[in-house]
Amino acid sequence: MNRPVTCRRSPALDVAVVGGGVVGAASALALARSGFSVTLLEATQPPQWHGVDALDLRVVGLAPSSVALFDYLGVWSVMRAERVCPYRHMRVWDSQSGATITFDAATEGRELLGYIAENRLLQWTLWQALDEAGVQRRCPVRVRGFTLHGNRVLLRLTDDEKLAARLLVGADGAASPLRAMAGIATHGRDYGQQAVVAHVSTEHFHQDTAWQRFLPTGPLAFLPLADGRSSVVWSLPRDNAQRMLSLDTATFCKALGLASDFCLGTIRSTTQRAAFPLKLQLAERYQTERFVLLGDAAHVVHPLAGQGVNMGLRDVRCLHDVLVTARDAGGDFAASHILRRYARRRRSANTFDAHFFDGLVRLYAWHSPVLVAARGFGVRLCDRLEPLKRCIIEHAAGSLLT
Repeated sequence: MNRPVTCRRSPALDVAVVGGGVVGAASALALARSGFSVTLLEATQPPQWHGVDALDLRVVGLAPSSVALFDYLGVWSVMRAERVCPYRHMRVWDSQSGATITFDAATEGRELLGYIAENRLLQWTLWQALDEAGVQRRCPVRVRGFTLHGNRVLLRLTDDEKLAARLLVGADGAASPLRAMAGIATHGRDYGQQAVVAHVSTEHFHQDTAWQRFLPTGPLAFLPLADGRSSVVWSLPRDNAQRMLSLDTATFCKALGLASDFCLGTIRSTTQRAAFPLKLQLAERYQTERFVLLGDAAHVVHPLAGQGVNMGLRDVRCLHDVLVTARDAGGDFAASHILRRYARRRRSANTFDAHFFDGLVRLYAWHSPVLVAARGFGVRLCDRLEPLKRCIIEHAAGSLLT
């Protein structure tokens, strides 16, 4: 990425970003740091983050590419000083075949594989950086509609105000109202599952390791937290997930220990539990005239690989680079042929990743003894092929971008 320059204001607004989550806020900050005039519109004020608060149940696995983006934006040092936990190892195993694949940072010449961070910390830190970068924040506000007027997009807001921008960026989540307004359809599938999340304390230390066990009902992950506990993400059929939410603490901890094969010993305690639905959803287009989609508005994937936010932040990096290059060349940075460059690059990369993750879900849903044996053979073979494991790590880290 090009280095940030001092923020300058153009006479008219360059970019309106709708959606103030991690991806939307990072997009607004990146563009403002590079001299675009930016307004961020968000319907809900993000919750404040304090280091003494209980850990956010929603955590994010940050790949090195995401850390590099945050460092470029000048916010990583603030995040790193708070409750983020590096992980250096990953162990993935199949409950049916017993086949295991392990990834180790040191073996691959890396200091670490990534970080586990609270979503609320990331969002709040980005929001605090917006003012200094010159981003105008409008919150709470919703977009009622938008129309094209020459080389501008005219937004109608809930307070009957109008806002004009040369480019509209939709980062307003999986249910994206802007995507619907633009007439962009989606395709995918409902997994019929929910992910049960909680933070648990365990008999044994997490060892800076991300643990994932594939069960017949879906994957179960233990992600290391800075305070020594682990964040659990347990994918289950809807009825099973709701049953896990209803269990008393002791019964839930026992069920979780059995499901994890006691990889970290007994489960000693748990926080409150929550669940969210799982689906695959891909936008059929990423852009229309003077409008682009980012993050969950463009793609929603299964959480088994923990890549959802990282994919969105790679969208941010790509869009930033495309727009800056076009502007510095003296052209209309929001022209359709410019936005198509972004759309082609990211839709291709995201579609590949999404179907790869979906393929893993389907692969581990096999229950036939013959197919389970074949799957186990393939996993064991993969674990012995260091070049293949290195390629997987490089891609997950964001070093191999398409």
